[in-house]
Amino acid sequence: MRELLYLEIPTRDRQKVVRWLQQKWNPNLGEKITTPQGIRLQFTNSASRHFASIPESELVIFTWCVQNTTYLKVFRWGESPVPLERQLQQQLQTDIRKQFPQQYSQLPEINLSQQSIFTALEPYYPQTTRFFQKIPRGEYDLKRAYWWEKRWREGVNNPQKPQQVIFQNERENVGIKTEYDLIYIGGALGVIHATVMASLGYRVLLVERLVFGRMNREWNISRGEFQSLIDLGLFTVEEFEWIIAREYEDGFNKFFDGNNPSHLKAKTLHTPTVLNIAIASEKLLRLCGEKFKAAGGEIWDETEFIRAEIGKNNVAVKLKNLSSGGEKRATGRLLIDAMGTASPIAWQLNEGRAFDSVCPTVGAVIEGGFAPEVWDSTYGDVLNSHGDISRGRQLIWELFPGEGNELTIYLFHYHQIHPDNPGSLLEMYEDFFTILPEYRRCHLEELVWKKATFGYIPGYFSVGSRDRSVAYDRLLAIGDAASLQSPLVFTGFGSLVRNLGRLTDLLHTALKHDLLTQQHLNQIRAYQSNIAVTWLFSKGMMVPTGKVLPPQRVNAMLNTFFGLLADEPPEVADTFIKDKFNWFTFNRLAIKAAFMNPLLITWIWEQAGAKDLLRWLRSYLAFTFEAILGFCFQGWLPKWLQRSRSWLEEKYPALWLRLSGFSDRLSAGTGLDPTVARERQNEALKRQNNSKLKIINSKS
Repeated sequence: MRELLYLEIPTRDRQKVVRWLQQKWNPNLGEKITTPQGIRLQFTNSASRHFASIPESELVIFTWCVQNTTYLKVFRWGESPVPLERQLQQQLQTDIRKQFPQQYSQLPEINLSQQSIFTALEPYYPQTTRFFQKIPRGEYDLKRAYWWEKRWREGVNNPQKPQQVIFQNERENVGIKTEYDLIYIGGALGVIHATVMASLGYRVLLVERLVFGRMNREWNISRGEFQSLIDLGLFTVEEFEWIIAREYEDGFNKFFDGNNPSHLKAKTLHTPTVLNIAIASEKLLRLCGEKFKAAGGEIWDETEFIRAEIGKNNVAVKLKNLSSGGEKRATGRLLIDAMGTASPIAWQLNEGRAFDSVCPTVGAVIEGGFAPEVWDSTYGDVLNSHGDISRGRQLIWELFPGEGNELTIYLFHYHQIHPDNPGSLLEMYEDFFTILPEYRRCHLEELVWKKATFGYIPGYFSVGSRDRSVAYDRLLAIGDAASLQSPLVFTGFGSLVRNLGRLTDLLHTALKHDLLTQQHLNQIRAYQSNIAVTWLFSKGMMVPTGKVLPPQRVNAMLNTFFGLLADEPPEVADTFIKDKFNWFTFNRLAIKAAFMNPLLITWIWEQAGAKDLLRWLRSYLAFTFEAILGFCFQGWLPKWLQRSRSWLEEKYPALWLRLSGFSDRLSAGTGLDPTVARERQNEALKRQNNSKLKIINSKS
């Protein structure tokens, strides 16, 4: 028996495919025999008198359903090819594509004035509305998921016409009092950044659209990365232990390889120090809120950003209180956009230029209902797929045990944004509730739901450090609004934590010396050249809109790369996944991957196209150039900057800001954490001073 064809058919209705095969498809050759899963085509001497020399054989065509999607395979039963075998395969593919074309979901227009969100969406998403009714605050969260998807689609469909929310005012507002130094819009990631700045003595206002402290995502991180927040004085070690919901022994990375050739099957990659700390996000936010207020900060929650007017000496922000409907205003020296992917400021800042990729992510926190043998809570699933491409998406799961019996489960896919196919949260939720029992054995009705978790995680394929604007006069974007995080496993939270030290240090310098123009603020960004070069990897995880790929293609690419990491020492995988790899590590692994799977380059060419490959080449050259600069400068520039800070910053603050940003970017982009770099600089200076003291003491 030999496999001849493997197809993904983008429909949930397998029986419809079976009926079509049995009743309507006409292959013109062979004798059709129906089976419960499809058909058989028999070729005998009597049925094929023109091919009398060919031994008797048959084709078996069968279907199955997994991941809410139908799949089809064709096997030949017999050693010799059947008559016109290739033509039959081509005919079957062509006819299936015509009968079952790829259809991209549209968001229904609903009116909630006469009905609930559940009633309005039930005809389109029955499983989603059913289980959201079992989630505390489910009606509120489903409305928010619908709102978020609607806003995202509007931004994608009208990329050249972003809503103007930032206005320039050339007048100097002498009579208007500047109430705050910093105004943060967005209270999730924003409060972490804001608390550090408030602790430095700045007057800070935090504006949050939701009730402060409520999150639609959970956060995971490692001890080493969270240490940067402790080093900054934001948390004590005891407080960090208090907000840990769970610490795992190991994390697994495994992709389905049942349809991959043997050389593209991979063993499980173990990453015990990647995302192995589950943070109780609401505890973290509540603690940050307390520290923020204790440092003099103010929080206006349930308040929506409307617009901002940039003046010569301040920025005036117009807001709306969602509880009362009343209008509010505030003025500050600098506005920080931390609104994430739905930020209208970010859209305007980049002139409606759409993101290159996005991960529509849905999931839930589940308090109980899983049988004990389903999952050991001392382990996490970092990345996992249990099937091949499903309706034009490679679905990937994450599972992170939390406090007590809680499990946080996500379903997402890497997506190339297209106006016809922006990416849907609600369609993903329908799949989540349908196929969760396939991923982890469970009965949905027995699960105890705690809250929904969802969002769009955007990505931008940066060619260089100035490829995307993150600033305007008296305006700076951070976190997901800046879209400079890793395209692999980290969200804006990971990017912010890893870069918080350098971002707050540079921002402190800018505020202290009133360097608040676009030119100066653009130095304050979480860009890393080593992350920028990996966007081609995420490109390989996407199915381009309008294209049909072999169902096993994405899993084969993932197994190529993660199989390599599984064979490397553990620190290599840890370094790569945490975005700390250097130029030599990247190139060594890329060359090994090409030798292991020579078709990899052809596949990437097919999925990315010549234009994106040339664009990536520019990213790679920028990475190489910065690696050379890092080799030339990192040995002495950071040390010299620390030694010269007292006079250089005082006399030439703009130059100091530029050089500090340049040095930090080289450290991060060449695989060295800027915080670690500074620690090494300080240790080197201490050693030098100690040596000098020893010399003086010996002489005396």
